[in-house]
Amino acid sequence: MQRPDVKAFFDEATNTFSYIAWDPSTRKAAVIDSVLDYDPASGRTRRDAANALIDFAKSQRLEVEWVIDTHVHADHLSAAPYVQSVLGGKLAIGEHIRDVQQAFGKVFNAGSEFSRDGSQFDHLFKDGERYRLGSIDAVALHTPGHTPACMTHVIGDAAFVGDTLFMPDYGTARCDFPGGDARTLYRSIQRIFALPDETRVFLCHDYKAPGRDHFVHETSVGAERRSNIHVHEGTVEDDFVSMRNTRDATLAVPRLLLPSVQVNMRGGKFPPAEDNGTCYLKIPLDVL
Repeated sequence: MQRPDVKAFFDEATNTFSYIAWDPSTRKAAVIDSVLDYDPASGRTRRDAANALIDFAKSQRLEVEWVIDTHVHADHLSAAPYVQSVLGGKLAIGEHIRDVQQAFGKVFNAGSEFSRDGSQFDHLFKDGERYRLGSIDAVALHTPGHTPACMTHVIGDAAFVGDTLFMPDYGTARCDFPGGDARTLYRSIQRIFALPDETRVFLCHDYKAPGRDHFVHETSVGAERRSNIHVHEGTVEDDFVSMRNTRDATLAVPRLLLPSVQVNMRGGKFPPAEDNGTCYLKIPLDVL
């Protein structure tokens, strides 16, 4: 099986793993789920996390073909436009970004200036779409449930699953955001479980399950299928749905959901500046 090289970058403030995956023979690369540093108290942004990705890509003489977000993140702002401005590549997400834009365009009353057709991105991946990273075969799989637009990117023997799965000892993604659905997530996970056991699984987040004292970003399809605490071989769909819905009802809204989705639905770009030259983010009251 073709095997890309993968470098993980961890943003501890948001518990997010970003990745650079590349074909060692051609040095063609993809940047996946980049993070823009954001302080909600001051409204200030920084580019430290993104610059770490950029510096690494430059040091390894990588040619970036793709700057991918696996979905519209609700826990961090995407740095994809900034990464693209420095390293190039196509800005890409799944085609169901349009569903997220429709839902959250209403939440934020975004108005006619906000296009809901995915045109903020250079490429919208379709379910089952095949592409290449250098000489390595890749496929984009639509794996919704956490959000309508979630995609799993299988690049050679490496699957980048976004928030769909966590480490086996931590479980699965929440499904209570607009457009989320636990039954859909269960069925999406079965698509991932159908990949070969040895497929490497790269996670977007880790929160250190009780009893584990370190963060982990990589597991395998076989390990997930055998021992994920929420869904594994033999887990009944209705039982999973009941567990997930009950658990989700106890979870707080993510700390950065409102700024993150507002920016990420625009492809990582900020809302247009107002007449004083400043960009503003909205906080809808008593909506979520």
